[in-house]
Amino acid sequence: MGQLSFTQYIWRCVLGAEVTYVICLLGGYLPLRTVRGTELHHALFETLPGFIWGNGGSYLLGAVYMLIFAVIFGAYMVWMHNSSLEK
Repeated sequence: MGQLSFTQYIWRCVLGAEVTYVICLLGGYLPLRTVRGTELHHALFETLPGFIWGNGGSYLLGAVYMLIFAVIFGAYMVWMHNSSLEK
């Protein structure tokens, strides 16, 4: 396996994070859990600074947070992988 492409890997991480974020947001509206479970689900999202459940601006802010986290994670993983290859 060769070196990872920095931009391709990071954008794949961003895409994966954003898709997961949207699925988790939608899951917060589905009645699949108990009331207590739904409250916990909402509380976990509210640990993001500035996030208020049910606010459209907060959903966009959360998407920006996911983008930032995914870029940092992707850059770290590419660096770790590429720097560990023998030369």
